Amino acid sequence: MGVVIKGRPLIPGEASGKLLVSDEPLSFWGGYDYQTGNVIDQRHPLAGRSVVGKILALPFTRGSSSTTAVLLESVKAGTAPAAILTTAPDSFFALASIVANVMYGHTLPLVQLDEQDFASLRSDRSASVGKDGSVELG
Repeated sequence: MGVVIKGRPLIPGEASGKLLVSDEPLSFWGGYDYQTGNVIDQRHPLAGRSVVGKILALPFTRGSSSTTAVLLESVKAGTAPAAILTTAPDSFFALASIVANVMYGHTLPLVQLDEQDFASLRSDRSASVGKDGSVELG
């Protein structure tokens, strides 16, 4: 059994996949291509990486409500992350998950971690998110 981090489920759900972690926020408007699922902001540390099926860990979003629309389009296109881990409640991520559930029957789990636990995350490590907000690292 791996390490288990207790988070706060902002949008409860279950997911598993490889972690994709950045300590920098991402603007989804112009920084993420919902058609491919790739980070396209060349100045971002995750530039060129795919979020498809990953557990995306970002401290928060950068930008505006367009994040919700872009993330919702990625759910529709099948290019969304499996779950999102963050350090603070993020209304744009939450709204995208709620609308995705209503429109497409797809829940995008959103979990808030404290900053120390968030800082311990590493990309490409296996992880599972539980409905209770737990994150088990493989």
